[in-house]
Amino acid sequence: MAQTTGIHHVTAISGEPQRNVDFYAGTMGLRMVKKTVNFDDPETYHLYYGDGAGSPGTIMTFFPWSHAPGGRIGAGQLVVTSFSIPTASLGYWTERLVEKGVRFERPRDRFGDTVLTFEDPDRLRIELVAAEDGRPGWSGGPVQAEHSVRGFHHVALAVEAPERTAGLMTDFLGFRRVDEAEGRIRLASGKGGPGDLVDVVNAAGFPRGSMGVGTVHHVAFRVPDEETQLAVRTEISALGYSVTPVLDRNYFRSIYFREPGGVLFEIATDPPGFAVDEDPEHLGEDLKLPPWLETRRDRLEEVLPSLRIPAGENA
Repeated sequence: MAQTTGIHHVTAISGEPQRNVDFYAGTMGLRMVKKTVNFDDPETYHLYYGDGAGSPGTIMTFFPWSHAPGGRIGAGQLVVTSFSIPTASLGYWTERLVEKGVRFERPRDRFGDTVLTFEDPDRLRIELVAAEDGRPGWSGGPVQAEHSVRGFHHVALAVEAPERTAGLMTDFLGFRRVDEAEGRIRLASGKGGPGDLVDVVNAAGFPRGSMGVGTVHHVAFRVPDEETQLAVRTEISALGYSVTPVLDRNYFRSIYFREPGGVLFEIATDPPGFAVDEDPEHLGEDLKLPPWLETRRDRLEEVLPSLRIPAGENA
């Protein structure tokens, strides 16, 4: 059976793009990995943030639609995106959030880890999970490498029939059950560490979510190559799901389908990666366009607002 190997990226809808940059590249200290456009709506940015190398499992992306209506978080959505920080950095992040004026809930324990929960400027639900995580920190941003966000810890899916969603993921996407508590099923894939985890939350009786600013559009799971991706596509299609053809996203290849609870799933390849059109030392510095949009560059650079990337401590 073809299998996925953890979270690849999460894509959400934000409001004003500079405010988004200030929060994720500034307050959160993530690297701006790629500055490109929404391929289906090229006069809108598609902003990618991640670790220093732009590694799968660390990538948070946004469509900043400034004039779109606000969404409603609810059943049928990815409702919380959780990032991993070093266990010893919990105090640092508590102080940083206070300093930046970010209100957060009282720290609590979940499955043995301490969790800080808060909202970004568009009310997207975010968590920092203090956990043992061997992934390297990034030294080029406004947060010291020893304290920096390592990537995703897990995501939480709110669905009305959690057993159906969990069943699809364990039977056909390579996940396994590892824990259960307080109405949530924790699933793990791959090595089962941060970035490999998904919580399926029982949302029976809750209102359905609606798409808009402050909500997650989709979650992508990793596959190592296009061959594995096609095998997953064949298996999911055979179950009766409507799966898109393979789509070229420049930095990965993608297929999409909706799981039983309504969450949009993407299966994305690890290669070719974000250095395919930009030097690794200079990721996210210039506007990058796919070849079919290069003829529109002058127009796009005219209508897209200029963005200021927060400077790192060593700048």
